[in-house]
Amino acid sequence: MDSLDLRVLGEARDWHRSGHAVTLVTVVQTWGSAPRPPGALLAVRDDGRVSGSVSGGCVEEDLIARAKSAFSALAASTVTGGSRVAQPSEIVYGVSKEEAARFGLPCGGTLLLIHEPLQSSAWIDDLLDRTARHQLVTRHLQMASGEVTLSDAQRGQSITYDGLVLRTVFGPKWRLLLIGAGQLSQAVAQMAAMLDFEVLVCDPREEYSAGLDMVGVQRLMGMPDDVVRDMVPDPHTAIVALTHDPKLDDMALLEALKSDAFYVGALGSSRTQATRKQRLAEHFDMTEDELARLHGPVGLKIGAKTPAEIAVSILAEIVQVKNAELVSANSASSCAVQGAPAG
Repeated sequence: MDSLDLRVLGEARDWHRSGHAVTLVTVVQTWGSAPRPPGALLAVRDDGRVSGSVSGGCVEEDLIARAKSAFSALAASTVTGGSRVAQPSEIVYGVSKEEAARFGLPCGGTLLLIHEPLQSSAWIDDLLDRTARHQLVTRHLQMASGEVTLSDAQRGQSITYDGLVLRTVFGPKWRLLLIGAGQLSQAVAQMAAMLDFEVLVCDPREEYSAGLDMVGVQRLMGMPDDVVRDMVPDPHTAIVALTHDPKLDDMALLEALKSDAFYVGALGSSRTQATRKQRLAEHFDMTEDELARLHGPVGLKIGAKTPAEIAVSILAEIVQVKNAELVSANSASSCAVQGAPAG
C-alpha cells in the first residue's frame, strides 16, 4: 500500500498510453533479508527506463534485460504475423547461495517475483481514482490470461498468491493535516512532502496562512473542527495541532481523537498536555481511551530545539507509528503464498 507504488502505476500507465511496451514486476514473497516488502512494484519500459524498485538495485539490471528480451521476442512475433500475447510468469532469485551472492541479495535473501507484461492501462485509472478517494482496493491478476480486475479491500488484507491468481492490495496515499501555518508547520509540511505525504494545512488566522505558498501543500479553509470533521479522517491520516493556541488546537483535537486517524499529536510541554487533557475531559466529556490516543508532547525525544529539528522529531514519530500500524495489520492477515522455495 505504499504510495510510491501508486506513483509507479501512474508512470506505467503514462508510458503505455504513449505507445511504449511496459512490464510490471511485483514482489510476492521474500525469504531472509530483503530491501523491499511484498507488494512492492517495479515498472520497466521497452527502452530500459524504470520506475520503482523490487530489491533496492540488486536484481533490477537482470530484470531490465529480461523485459527487453521479452519485448524483442514479442515484437518479432508480431512482425512475422503472430498474435502471441505474453503472459505473467514467476521469477525467483537467490534460491542458492551462489545466486544470492551473484545478485548481491543480503544475508542469502530470496525473492519471488511476478513478471507481468502490461496488456491494458485502463484498470490503473480506476485504481488510482479509487485510492484518491481514500478507498482500499484489491487487484486480481489472473496468471493464465493476464486479465486484471479490481474489488474493494478491507483494512488488514495483504498480498496473496496461489499460483493461479495474484491478489495485491493498494491503499490511499498517507495524508497529514497540520493545524497552524506558522514556521514550524511550514518545516513539517516541507519534510512531509519529501516523505510522500499528502500535506494539508488549516489555519483560520489570515496573518499566518496568507504567506503559506508551498508546492504540494493544500490549504483547507474553515475552522479546525469543521475541517477535521469534513475530511473524514481514516487510518491513513495523521493530524497534528501546532498553533499553540488552545482555542484552535482543542477544536481540532475534539474531532481528531474521535476519528480513525492513525496518529493525533499536539504541540506543548508535558504540563500543557496534562492541562489540555483535563480541560477536554471536564468540558467536552472525552473518554480516557480517546485522550490516551493523543501524542503530546508531540514528536520523539531527540533534544530538538529549532523548528527544523522539531519537525524531524514530529515526522519521525509519525513514521514510527505508521510503520507499527502496518506491521500490526499485516500480522493480523498474514501473507498466503503457495509454492514457496524451500530454505
